[in-house]
Parts: sequence; structure tokens; C-alpha cells
Amino acid sequence: MIRARRICVTAVAVLAALAGSPGLAQAEQSQEPGLLSAMDDNPLPPGWRIGGEGGARELVWRAPKAVPMGDARVEFRTGDRLLGVPKPARDGRTFRLALGETRPEQLTDLQVMAAGRRLDASADDKHRSGSRARMPAQAPANGVDPGRPGSYRTVTGEYDLDPVHLPGFDTPVEMTAKVVAPKGATGSRPLALFLHGRHGTCYKPGSEDDVTGDWPCADGYKPIPSYLGYLRDQQLLASQGYVTVSISANGINAQDNEAEDAGAQARSSLVRQHLARWADWTAHRSSAPAVIRQAAKADLSRVLLVGHSRGGEGVNRAAMDSLYRPPAAEDGYRGPVRWKVRGTVLIGPTIFGQNPVADVPSVTLLPGCDGDVSDLQGQDFVDGTRGISRGTALHSAVYMVGANHNYFNSEWTPGEAVAPAMDDFGTDPEQPDPVCTPGAATRLTAAQQHKAGATYIAAAARLFLAGDDRVRPLLDGSGKRAPSAGPARVLTHAVGGRRSGGFLPDGGAKVTGARLCSAIDPDPAVACLDPETVGSSPHFASWETEQETGRSAVDLKWSSPGRAARITPAKPLSLRGSQKLALRVFVPPNTTGTKFDVSVTDSSNRRVTLGSVRVDGLPGSANTASHWAQELRVPLSAATRAGLDLRHVKSLDLTPRSQSGRAWLMDAWGWAPGTSAVKAAALARVDVGRTIVKEGNSGTRIYRIPVEISGHGSGQVRVYVLDPDSGRSENRLVTVRPGSDAIDVPVEVKGDTVYGDDVEHDIAVKAVRNAVVGKYRGGIIVENDDPEPVITLSPVADRVTEGEALTWRLSVDAPAAVDLWEPVRVLPVTEGAELSTKDVDPQWLEDSSGDVADPERPLSDASLWVWVNIPPGSSSVDFVVPIVRDQVAEPTESMRLALTDRNAEPLPGRPVLTGTVLDKP
Repeated sequence: MIRARRICVTAVAVLAALAGSPGLAQAEQSQEPGLLSAMDDNPLPPGWRIGGEGGARELVWRAPKAVPMGDARVEFRTGDRLLGVPKPARDGRTFRLALGETRPEQLTDLQVMAAGRRLDASADDKHRSGSRARMPAQAPANGVDPGRPGSYRTVTGEYDLDPVHLPGFDTPVEMTAKVVAPKGATGSRPLALFLHGRHGTCYKPGSEDDVTGDWPCADGYKPIPSYLGYLRDQQLLASQGYVTVSISANGINAQDNEAEDAGAQARSSLVRQHLARWADWTAHRSSAPAVIRQAAKADLSRVLLVGHSRGGEGVNRAAMDSLYRPPAAEDGYRGPVRWKVRGTVLIGPTIFGQNPVADVPSVTLLPGCDGDVSDLQGQDFVDGTRGISRGTALHSAVYMVGANHNYFNSEWTPGEAVAPAMDDFGTDPEQPDPVCTPGAATRLTAAQQHKAGATYIAAAARLFLAGDDRVRPLLDGSGKRAPSAGPARVLTHAVGGRRSGGFLPDGGAKVTGARLCSAIDPDPAVACLDPETVGSSPHFASWETEQETGRSAVDLKWSSPGRAARITPAKPLSLRGSQKLALRVFVPPNTTGTKFDVSVTDSSNRRVTLGSVRVDGLPGSANTASHWAQELRVPLSAATRAGLDLRHVKSLDLTPRSQSGRAWLMDAWGWAPGTSAVKAAALARVDVGRTIVKEGNSGTRIYRIPVEISGHGSGQVRVYVLDPDSGRSENRLVTVRPGSDAIDVPVEVKGDTVYGDDVEHDIAVKAVRNAVVGKYRGGIIVENDDPEPVITLSPVADRVTEGEALTWRLSVDAPAAVDLWEPVRVLPVTEGAELSTKDVDPQWLEDSSGDVADPERPLSDASLWVWVNIPPGSSSVDFVVPIVRDQVAEPTESMRLALTDRNAEPLPGRPVLTGTVLDKP
């Protein structure tokens, strides 16, 4: 028999309410302190608590103010470990995450993160940068400016079709779009499709901040027309001869919090539903909406997809799904592909799956003052394509100093939007950010930002759809600017295209004179960038695991000039046919004048110094992701003159010439001008499924995580097996072929008759070579099928004298395998005198309710609602209320106690117990 444990409950009182239920905001506004575990001496941080009924425990965080609906994914973390993605309540402030088997003692260093940004504490609490932001020099103008309007007259209109049903979404999604197209243009014209990101869906006209995430909108509310926010971009493209359409995705935004991939597949389905309609209308013009009949005919063999934020990940998935068909059960479009995606533009995009499409050219805009997707994780649309496929598709990163996330969309811009809008970066009047505060020399105005964005979208259209190589220097790291972008400082680098060779830190390279570092590792000695570093790096944005294999860089640090860092690939590489060596290097923000000599050595040990390069840091602060690589080029002519064998180059040397400093090398490539013709390779495609099983009452069963491998050819992926208890992962490299069972992850399930939590056995998959990954995470959920123990409350010492303790016992009819949490509430006394806040131990009162004794008032007014923990295997715990002994003559007093539901309502049919305190003899 397990003995009852006697404890003094030290839980902070909370007033919880069911997420989404009426009165939630009012009910939870009084919650400030975090809940203490009844068996733990350490409190959770302010704003945190543990809730839930019985064993269905939840970790709950309440923000000091509403968190706007945005594109970054809100995550709960313990240090570097991802606990999970919580569900938001309707109040925008309360977030809940089912804890499963996570024990209270594992909840250390709790953090709320969104794209690398801390939501539960100011980043400036940990990091302060005293460095002054420096404006980068303006680059020389390019010979062709894609931001200048063209000569075509335009026609504008909308269409609104029947909504479509998408798998996993209960509510149909709208098929609404804005069309702007050239009028009177001859022949067929390329098509550019825009998809907005995740934003509020409905607003109340006349209000300042009444925005919801509902769909459809409630009475008195109107839809937020996010799809109209790219009208100026559309008008510019249409004047240049492109047909454009911007589609609405409010129905997805309202429901994607339930989607495991954050809505990427649904957005892909919606994009392809629209493209299918355009293919129909191109074939049968008479069936098209009026605006399309009035416009130039669209050429579906030349399609550009433009996506903002989660829309960026959505159009990337649409490009993938157009080349490699997704699993039918999860796809909302199953018809033929009658279009060809020639390129994508991704604006401040998310890339939760880190699954870029290597064979579709892309341009990724990275806003230097992004306050939503603040880690600039979209950098992986460039970095993540290295070595995956042919490498002929150009992937460009465009870093725009001083741009925020929202102002690329006029309907997300204050003063321009019909609905409430905001500057997503935010400002702190007491400590203004030196780079991103409005009015700073480095910060763009809304008009400047939108104009610059439109110019670079047009550059991508001109390169990918019109094949005009003259705009390539604006995108590929050649250091040219577009005059139409105005005062914006724009820097670019790229991979792919006509680059060859490749000094890559990954794949067995050896490094001397520097450190080969890991992009993602919990050990600061191994990681490329210490977590305490001021400002983060887009190149090292985190993924699903706290440690990754195959994402590396070279970390150089020196205190005097002259010591070379050498990178030696696993085998010599060829730079034949290249004109220059292009390096992607970054240095700490706000630093100036870092110089290197660049040398190469061939297989005959002939070493030639190609030249010198200089790099300055980007304008950066603690709140910006400004450790970003710039492209540096040195001619290969010196190597040719010296007779160096460029077909067999075995090493690259970087020799610092600055007195001291630090730098990181991402990679180096042979570079030649021109744009390669791109042809998609036949690749294997991997999609991870999810299966739900019952644990059973006895015996052991083996289940296998469902994985579908389709497509063509053979490829390699890395499979991370995530431990359900610790969250840590083991990984292995797997060769995949269509129809094979190469990814074989067995899960052993032992049946029992003890109540426990559901357990998730998950894997996460990343492409390594000759493969693409659609649904990157899935697994097996083992559902508990044993009844929840019945908890009863009974008196142990319910009639005591001052100086003693009232005690009640919470007992379970059968011990559980997990922590049980049961709420107990102090109720008002209906007869006689009630104990006051000064009759109980003041420390107990503060720990239990976050309240203080003064002013003296009835104990039930202290909002004493305590979640009591019954540890695994225990049959009972005691709830103890210590009573103080005072010198005041008092009548007999009492308090009432009851078990409640999660809404703090006493459980029906359960007794309400009374404890009596007698005055001292």
C-alpha cells in the first residue's frame, strides 16, 4: 500500500477558463503569477501555469498583452528543446499546450518563442548592443531598372467563385481573387500569382483593434482583404505585360492552427485550384469571368508564384506539388497539372519544413527589421537547396535593410489598410532600436519599402519569365542596385545558376586554422553562434530538433593577422569555366573593414593568391537577424596566369589581414555570368503520415510510422527519430526509392491497465540529395485507453485549533502512470464566520494565490483555486492549510472546499467540505 504523502500545497491560484468559452478574457485577466507544482519547490515563471483536468495536463502561458495573429509559429521551449506548438485562445493572450508525459521537473528555462524572438521576455533583458548602426554604402546602379512602369494599359477586376473543401479543414475556403492585367497586349502573357500570409481575418469597422481569426466573419464584422495588399505590385507587373492575380486565403488562416504543417499543403492546394481555373479559362475564354475576358490571354507555361510569409511556404509547396504529386488523401487538388512554375518570390517567408524546391528558381526577400518571422528563416530557401539536385536553378537571397514584415502588404500597413494594422517590429520608447525604430537612418518608410519590394518582384519576373539576363546582377550577388528601389539599401547573394565546384563545410570537409561549427547544437562550444550572441543569424534558424547533422559553417576568429584558415573538401573540385571565386561570408553586425586574402591550391600543391576582399557588418541590434552572409568575389585570372590546374583545386585559404576579428564562411563557388536553363530532375518524394492506435490492455505490439515514398529515381534523406520523453533525436541517412519501405521506424507499444497520457512517437525528415520532402513530420500517437482514476476529497483534520493545520486528503481509486492534477477551490462560507486572509500563514497565502493578507478580507475573496499534483504511483496527497495563532479573541471560524472542473465550478455530485478553526484555549 502506498502511503499518503502529507504536503503543504504551494500552488499559485489561477482562475482558468476553457479556451474559446464565453468570458475567457475576463476570467483570465487576473492571472499574473505562475503556478507552482505541489511537489516542486521552484515556481514556474510569471505568466505560466499548469492546467487541465485529471491527467490531461496543459502548460498554459498568458501574455501580458494580445499576441497579434501572424505568420511566425508560437512555440513553447525549455532552453533549446522544442516542447510543442500551443493552441491560442480567442483572447489572443492565452496559449495552451498538452504536456503528455512531460514531468514538472522537466519544465526548466521555459521560453515562448516565435521565429527566434522571445515573447515572454524582452530580448533586451539579455542582450544590449551599444554598437552604432551603420548604413551600408549604396551600390552602383544596374543598367536595367525593372521598377519602372511599362507601356501597357491595364484592366482591373475581381472574381469570387464557389468555396472549396480542403482536407483537414471543416470550413470551406474562399476562391476570391483580384486580377490586374495588360489590356490590348498581343499573344499570351506570363502569369504572376500572389498569395498573402497569415493575418487576422475579420475586423469590426470603426474599431481600433477589434480583429478576429474567425471564418466566416461574425455579424458586424467584415473580412480583412489581405489579398488586395499587393495591388501596386500587380499594377507595375501588368504595365510591363504580365497577367497578375492575387488570391484570398482567410479561410486557411482561420484554421491552419490545427494543421500539422501550419497550412502549407492547404495553401498549395488553394494555389493549384486557382491555376486550374486559369487553365480552364485559357482553353475556354467564354467561360472566364469578365475581367479575364477583357485582359490579355494568360500563358500558363510561364507562371511566377509570389508568396508573403506563410504564403511563401505555401507557393513553394505548390511548386513542389506541381512537379511531384502529393499524397491524394491530403491534397485539395487532384486534377492534372496544366501549368509550369518558372520561379517563385518569397517575401519574409516561413519554412517550417525546411523543404525548398531545388529545381525551381527563387528569390527570397529578407526584411532586416522583420518583427514577425524575425529569425529570417526563409534564408533556407537558398541554403537548403545546396547539393539537393542539379544546382542549375538560381536561388537568390535579397536582404533589405530597414524593411519590416508587414509593409510589403498595403492592407497590413497603418494609414493604408481598411482594417486595423500595425508596425510588426514594434517600438520601445524607453530603449529605441538603433536600426529599426521609425525615423532611424536605417529604417524604411512604408512607401519606400513597398516600392523596393515591387521593384525586386519585377526583377524576378523579368529574369524567370521573360529570360532577361540583364536584371540578374540585381539578384545574384553582383552588387548592383535598382534605382526604382529608391533609398533602400539592398544586398544580395545566391547559390545555383552558373556556379560550379563548391567549397562546402558539409560533406566531410576538413578545416585547419579555424573551427568547423554546427548551425544547430545546444553546446555553445560546437554551435556556430552562441545563443547569448547579440543578434541572430538567418543561416542558423532552428528547426524541429535541438541538434542537426549536415548544417555547418567555418568559424574564423583571430587576434592578429596572417594565420590562414584552410578548407579542404573531401575530394578536389573543378573551377574550370568559372571567371571568379564567389564566397559567402558574414562578420559581426556593425563592424567595419574586415579584410582577407583569398588563395587556392591545386592537387600539385601550387598555391596562388587570387586577391583580397573586404566585408563590413550589416546594421544590427539585439532584435535583428543581422549575421547574414554577403557575396565576395575575386577573379580567377591570377590562377590561370600562374598555371594552376583549375580542374583539380584541393583547398581554399582565407588569410585575415585585419588586426583582429571574427567571420563565418558559409561556402565558396566558381562563378560565371549568365542564367542557366533550368530543367527539373526526376526526384524521389517523401511524405510522413500519422497513425493513431490504442495502447491495449496487455501484450506488446509493433507499429510502423507510415511514410509514403513516391516520385522517381533514388535519393537520400536524413531521418530524425524524436524521443517522446526528452525530445532529443537520433538521426540516420536513408536512401529512398519510390514504393520502397526504406524509412522503417518501428514503434513498440506495451499494453497496460494503468491510466496514462497519450504518447507521440514522431520522426522528422529532411532532403539531402536527389529528393524532396513534402509533409516532413509525422508518426504514431498511442492513445491511452484506460479510465481516468476517480479522485475524492475527504477530511483528515477538519476541526483544529489556531496554530494547527486544516488538512484534507485527495485520494485516487487507482494509482496512475502520470502526474494527476486536480483543481481545488476555496468557496465562500454560507453560515457563521469565515476565515480571513490574516488567519492563514501569509507565505502559504502568497504561494497559493499570489495574493497578500492586507487588506484583511474573507479567505474566499483571495481567489484560492489550486491545482494539486498527485505524482505517478501515488494513491493520495494531502491539501494542508496552516492556520496562524494570533492574540485576538475570535469566534469559531470556517472555510469551505470543493473539487472543481477547469472552469472553477464545483463538480456535480461531489461533496463540499467544511473545515472549522477554534479559537485558542
